[in-house]
Amino acid sequence: MKPLVYGLIFFTALVVATGLSIWLGPVDLTSAQILETLRGEGPSENLYIVREIRGPRTILAIMVGGGLALAGAVFQALLRNPLAEPYILGISSGAATGAVLVLSLGLVASQAWTLPAAAFIGSLLAISIVLAVSSNHSQKIDVQVLLLAGVVTGAFFSACISLILTLSDAPNLRSAVLWMMGSLSGAEWSTVTVVSVYTFPCVIILLGLARPLNLLTIGEETANYLGVKVERVKLTGYIVASLMTAAGVAATGIIGFVG
Repeated sequence: MKPLVYGLIFFTALVVATGLSIWLGPVDLTSAQILETLRGEGPSENLYIVREIRGPRTILAIMVGGGLALAGAVFQALLRNPLAEPYILGISSGAATGAVLVLSLGLVASQAWTLPAAAFIGSLLAISIVLAVSSNHSQKIDVQVLLLAGVVTGAFFSACISLILTLSDAPNLRSAVLWMMGSLSGAEWSTVTVVSVYTFPCVIILLGLARPLNLLTIGEETANYLGVKVERVKLTGYIVASLMTAAGVAATGIIGFVG
C-alpha cells in the first residue's frame, strides 16, 4: 500500500510543479489566460510565452530530471552504493569536455547544433573508456573497478576542461562556465524531441530491469542463483543509464545534484 501512496504523492507534486512552472514567470499570466493559450486562443504574445518558452522548458525539465533520477537508482543498484549517481562515473565530465572544446573554438556561433552534439560525443567517449577499463579478459564487469574507472575518467576530463579554459579567451570562457552550471533557458521543442528519443526507450528498458537490479543489490552470487543473467544486466543497465544521462547533460548542461 505504501508504494501506491508514495506514487500518488509524487504524482500530485509533479502536477503542481508543472502547473507552477507554466504559470510563474517574468510575465504575469492568469489561470484563465493560460487555459486560453492551451486551447490555442488569446493574444499571440501569450501563445508564444506558454507554448514556445515555458512549455518546452517544463517538459524538458521533467524528462531530464526523471531520467537522471532513474539513472541514479540504476547506478546505486549496480554499484551497491546508496551514494552512487550518474556523474560519479565521469559521464558529465566527458560531456563538459566536448562542450567546452567547441565553445572555446567558437564553433557554436556558426552552428548551434554543435554544442549538444559535442557534449553527447564527449559522454560517449567517457562511457567507452570506463567500460573498457572495467571489463576484464572474460568480458565481465567488476563493479568496484567500474566505480574507480569512473572516478579516474572524471578526474582526467576535469583536467582537460581546466586546460581548455586556461587557453580560452574571456568571452568563450564565460560561455563555457555558464554551460557547465546547467540551464533550461535554451529549451526548444526540437530539443525536447531529441531528448525524448533517447529517454523514453531507456526508461522502458530500465523499468524492465527493475527485478534483476533489485536482486543485484543483494549480491551477484545470490542473483545468479535466482536466475539473473548478471553480466548482461550489468552491461545493459550501465550502457542504457549512461546514454540517458548523456542525452540529458547534452541538452541542459551539468545539473549534478539532480542525480
